[in-house]
Amino acid sequence: MTLTVNGADHGLRLDGRVTLLDALRDDLGLVGTKKGCDQGACGACTVLLDDRRVLACLTLAAQCDGRQVTTIEGLTGDGHGHPLQDAFLRHDGFQCGYCTPGQIMSAVALLREGRAGSDEEIREFMSGNICRCGAYPNIIAAIREAAGAGVR
Repeated sequence: MTLTVNGADHGLRLDGRVTLLDALRDDLGLVGTKKGCDQGACGACTVLLDDRRVLACLTLAAQCDGRQVTTIEGLTGDGHGHPLQDAFLRHDGFQCGYCTPGQIMSAVALLREGRAGSDEEIREFMSGNICRCGAYPNIIAAIREAAGAGVR
């Protein structure tokens, strides 16, 4: 199978039961996508599949053959942070940082979907991403800033 991750094609021989999360981390060395609960409950493994957010722990790698996967490592290509990453830094939208890649990937999708009209809407569409440190007000502030700046 061929996984296209962050714009690069990777030919892989994988068991049909391998999750996208495990293929990214174990076979491609892309460890920015985090393994949290491994049951689809925390959102730490959120990536974009054809520009739609998915939980990599619940997605089989075989389902991604011929599709575009974007991980946190793929948000930047020019050595500069994505505007949302910069907003997370300015607003201290992380504490331990473990959930941050999944939070950012979900927020990128949320902005592209145009779902940042209010704090309540942001909370609703980010509800699948858990932050055990409780940085939610700062995460919302970062998303609100990025939305106000027209980030998509």
